[in-house]
Parts: sequence; C-alpha cells; structure tokens
Amino acid sequence: MSSSLRFKVVEEAFSRKAVHVEIPSERPQEYYGKYVFNRRKMFEYLPKKTYQALINAIDNKQTLPRDVADSVAEGMKRWAIDNGARHYTHWFQPLTETTAEKHDGFIEHDGKGGVVEEFSGKLLVQQEPDASSFPSGGIRNTFEARGYSAWDISSPAFIMDNTLCIPTVFISYTGESLDYKTPLLRALTAVDRAALPIARYFDPDVKHVISYLGWEQEYFLVDEALYSARPDLVLTGRTLMGHESAKNQQLEDHYFGAIPSRVEAFMLDLEIESHRLGIPVRTRHNEVAPNQFELAPIFEETNLANDHNMLLMSLISEVARRHNFRVLLHEKPFAGINGSGKHNNWSLGTDTGTLLFAPGKTQEDNLRFITFVSIAMAAVYRHNALLKASIMSATNGHRLGANEAPPAIISIFTGSRLAAVIDGIISSNSEDLLQLSKKQEVNLDIASIPDIMIDNTDRNRTSPFAFTGNRFEFRAVGSSANCGSAMIALNTAVAEQMQRFHGLVETRIANGEDLHHAILAVVKEFLIESQPIHFDGNGYSDEWKAEARRRGLDCETNIPRIFDAYLSKSSVEMFTSTGVMTKVELEARNEVKWEMYTKKIQIEARVLGDLAINHIIPVATRYQSILLDNVFKLKTIFEGEKGAELAQPEVATIESLAKHIKVIRSEVARMVDARREANRITSEREKAIAYHDTVAPCMDVIRYHIDKLELMVDNEMWPLPKYRELLFIR
Repeated sequence: MSSSLRFKVVEEAFSRKAVHVEIPSERPQEYYGKYVFNRRKMFEYLPKKTYQALINAIDNKQTLPRDVADSVAEGMKRWAIDNGARHYTHWFQPLTETTAEKHDGFIEHDGKGGVVEEFSGKLLVQQEPDASSFPSGGIRNTFEARGYSAWDISSPAFIMDNTLCIPTVFISYTGESLDYKTPLLRALTAVDRAALPIARYFDPDVKHVISYLGWEQEYFLVDEALYSARPDLVLTGRTLMGHESAKNQQLEDHYFGAIPSRVEAFMLDLEIESHRLGIPVRTRHNEVAPNQFELAPIFEETNLANDHNMLLMSLISEVARRHNFRVLLHEKPFAGINGSGKHNNWSLGTDTGTLLFAPGKTQEDNLRFITFVSIAMAAVYRHNALLKASIMSATNGHRLGANEAPPAIISIFTGSRLAAVIDGIISSNSEDLLQLSKKQEVNLDIASIPDIMIDNTDRNRTSPFAFTGNRFEFRAVGSSANCGSAMIALNTAVAEQMQRFHGLVETRIANGEDLHHAILAVVKEFLIESQPIHFDGNGYSDEWKAEARRRGLDCETNIPRIFDAYLSKSSVEMFTSTGVMTKVELEARNEVKWEMYTKKIQIEARVLGDLAINHIIPVATRYQSILLDNVFKLKTIFEGEKGAELAQPEVATIESLAKHIKVIRSEVARMVDARREANRITSEREKAIAYHDTVAPCMDVIRYHIDKLELMVDNEMWPLPKYRELLFIR
C-alpha cells in the first residue's frame, strides 16, 4: 500500500458517521423470537397431537417418533414460507470452530413439468453432507465422503437470511462424532444422569439436572477501510506487526465509558437482529482496551446457549459490515493491550427450580450447596490439564496470562467467605455451615445513597475458574472459540466426579452410616483432595507459577503438548466411562487440533514474510536512501569535520535501519527454512511442536525489528495503518 492510500483510508475511516438503524415500532417482547420456531409457533402451526408429542419429547429428553416427523416438517415448512424462507439447511458445528450449512429449496417435481413446495419428515430429521471435506482427524478420507446430520429437537429451528436453519449433530458413516454438538449433548446427558441421585438426596421430586451457560462475548471493532488496508488482519485476524500507540488503555478511560455513536448504532442493530432470532442479549458496554466491546445474554440451557453464541458470531460479522465495521474475534488482535475472552458462566440447576451452586438459608440447603461445590472442585483438580487443553488454541495462546487475561494454569478462586466454609469443614468436619446466602451491608453514610449489599464473593480477574456467587466463571475460554469445547470437558469431568461421589456415599450408607454424615464425610474428602487447585491470590505472580508446579498442577506452556491431555489415561477413561467420546474420537480430535495449530502458524508466517519483504523493507530502504542523499549533500556543502558532525544523526539512523533490515531478512529466511523443515514431518503432533518451537519464535523476532522500523521511518512513508489509527473510532 502506498502512503497516500494509507492516509486516504484513514481519512475515510475518521469521517464516517453513524448508520441509521430502523427501530421496530413494537416493544422487544413483541418481536422477540420472530424468526424462531419456538413453542408459540409450534402451537400455532402444528396439529394438537403433533405439538404434544414434540413438546413431550423435548421436555422429557426423549427421541421424537419418526411417524411424527412428517407432521412437524409440514408445519415448520408453512411457518418458514410464511416468513419469507425459500430454502432450508441442516446447520451444524464441524471441528473448524465455525458453523456449516448447505441450502436446499422447498421444491420437488410435480410430475407435470412443474414443481411443488415440499419438505418431508425425512428431510427434516436427517441429511447427508459430505464428511470428507471437513476436519476429521483421519476418521473420514477423501474417498470416504459419507456423513450424516440429524435434527436436534432441543434447539429450535430459526430463519436466517431467508433460509430455514435446523440445528443438527454431524456424525460419520461409521458413527463417530465430527462436530461439537454431539459430544456436548452426550456430556449434558451424563451430567443429568450422574447428578440426579445426588440431587434427590435433598429433593426426591427432582427429575432432571440441567447445565446452564451464560457467555460474555468480547470483541474488537475496526473500520472496514482500515481493516482492508491491513493484510495481516484480513488473512489472520490479528496484527502481526505494529508498535504500541502512545495512548492505549493506560488511562483506564475506555472501560464502561460512553459508547461512540457509530458503535451504539451498530450495537442497537445487532440487539434487534439477535432478539428476532431468540438470542437473549441484554448487556453491552465498552471493554478495557480501546475499540473493544462486550455483549452478554441471559443464561440459557448450555446446548441452546452454545447454539446462540455460534449464531451470534455469524450475525455480528454481518451486522458490522452494514455499519462499515469489521469485527475481530481473535483473542489477541493487538499487542500490548487486552485480548478478548468469552467468559463461560456455568451452573447447574434442577427442573424444580433449584440452583445447585447457590447457598441457602438452611443447613440442608448449604449442605447441598457445598456438596456440588466440592464435586466441581474435585473435577477441576483431577482434570486441570484437560480443562486447559479444552480452551487452548494458537490464537488463545497469545492472550492467556497477558493484560488481565487469566494465566495458563488452571486454579479455582472461591473468595474469602466460601474459603472459610471449606477450611471449617476440612479442619473440624463442622455441620454448622456458614449462611453464605446473607449479603453484607455497607453504609456509606450519605443520605442520598442507599445501603449497598455486598455479594458473598469478590472477583478475581486473574483466576481462570472462579466461583462468583451461584455459578463458576470459566474465564479462560477464548473469544473465537466454540463454547462447546470447554463445556464438553467441564461437564464430563463433573459427571465423572458425581458418579464417584454417589458411589462413595452409598458405600458409607451400606456400612451403616446415616445419609447426612455420609455426605458430609465425602464432601470433606473431596475438599481435602482438591486443595491444590484452590488459589485466591494473584495468578500473574511468578510465585504462583512456582507454587502451582509444587502443588502438581499442569504448568505446560507448549500449546501442541498441552493437547496431549486429551489422550492421557485419566481423560480417556473419563470420556469413555461417561459415554461422551470414544478413544477413536479423542485421537481424531487431537489430530485436528494439531493440524489446525500448524496451519494457523503457517498462514501467519507466510503473511508476515510477505509483508516484511515486499512492504516493510522496500519502504525502509527507500527512507534509508533519502537519508543517504541528505548525508551526501550535508558533507558536500559543509566540508570536513563540520559536515561529518552535521550528518552524524542521519548516519546513526542509517546504521540502525541497516541493522534492523539485515535481521529481518535473515530471520525471514530462517523462518522459511524452519517451515520447510517442519513440513517434512509426517506426525501432526511433531509437526505442530516444530512450528511452535522453530517457526513461531522467528515471527516474534521479525515483529520486534519491524516495530522498531515503524518508529524510525518517515510517518508519511509507512505503508500500513498504525495502532493509533486502528484503535480509536471517531
């Protein structure tokens, strides 16, 4: 890009005004779910018997009878066509961490040379997308293309861009899962089954235990013109070079600040579109870094919440383009400032309305509360390496442990009040549990300000897994990730520990111990066992890293090696014993993870090499030539020592430029050689490790020297928009 073009796109970006948003005349509750085949639409479009059969199957987590599918399909088709749909698709979540869809029209031959609108139960329930072109880790080869998508009745169909989208699972011809939804549904089933007998210790009327998820989606917005002028943003989602702006987030003035009018118009448009699709977004605000924002919905059942987040990530990009923005969901698009996470607020509840991680007012309520807390802590402790692997990626690796993101060591923050309860049980086996439901009052002694009610826990931004009152917040999840990855690992780990807890309690009861004391004894056992994972301090400190290693927690930092946790003996036993994934599925997913890591680093290395050699060095050498010409003229006009003295600053700059250019050239060559050498490795794991150990370090060195050049080269000559231009929406 020429410097004149850079200034042109910067001027274009800074001159934009907010796009007008057409606000519906109705209130949100009137258009909410307009494009969702929810229960209200089902009741309206389905025969009464069909409606009852479908609702019964959804509520009781049963399979829908095939003979009902035709009737459902007919009603769903009529509703979709009435709302402008012309096509339908099975919408699924392959291992690319995006969504996939193939559109078919509602038409079939009528036998008279024309067509009729048709959509049968067979087409609704099952389809056959090509399985060989998606990541499968070797389960499917190019010559073995068959795969199946099957309707998930627990997640309602919706209309997106005139297409009826039917949420489905995606499996291979041989039955292995090729997506995130299949193992997630299995994990949620495992939690339901394992938690039920424990929940019934406290309430015999419980029929189901439900996993809930509330995600918080962080993202960056960049003007479309500036985005297009940065090939690294376009091709990798992050800036591979760029010196920090003199002002970024150090004044702490962006967080919760006034939302720029352009951004507020975009947010309003996004909220309206989300509500029409049944996504219950409620919260929006500026995040810590400039140009960084967050939105969050009301909690939902985990499977539906995950579907809504995947839909939101597609929707947010589409809406952003209408407002001349591009959304960056990369975990670390800009160096030196906050990255973006997707905090997963996870909880468990019963069909009777009880939140299992909520403290209560009675001793029995609090015993139930501490029972499920102890199970969660034991699960996270036993599988801390796996949970780290579940949120790790080439992109999230840039974020963890930097600028307020939690570190890449899994620990649990409880807060002082819950910690006191845990310590009391461990030390005394006390039955006198603290009344955590009571909130403390703080009186500011200001007449116009009411007493403030303080929650029973504080917050710890450095904790990857924190108790926050009636739920746990898995803060380490990356902004571009499919929540399913973390939720599969977490719910399965908890299900396994629930099975273990129930077995230990039943053994004690069989040996003559009463239920109350049996539960409390096993709670104490689990709390003692999981003490190494309990940490309420500063997760950024070097002391914690050393302490975590001493406690036996997983401290691996090599991303490809972190993925090994999926294939550890304990992980394989956990997934197989709960019926969530087979060893074959685990091995295949790891092949995909290693391959995806390699490809992302490979793409970044190619882009960086091209930008360095074809954009940065030519500009730096051109500026160097200008300085050389100036030195020559100074020495020509001012002879002898005076000329040399006057030319000395330029000579020093020329020398520095030459050193940086030399290092960049040599490091790019070394990076290319390292990439070629790594590409010869046939093992996906070893290839990924080679990319991590030999290719990625070259990129860091190249970036360092390019960023130094950015500070030296004439601003008018620099070819790429700088951080100070990218990060501040006017």
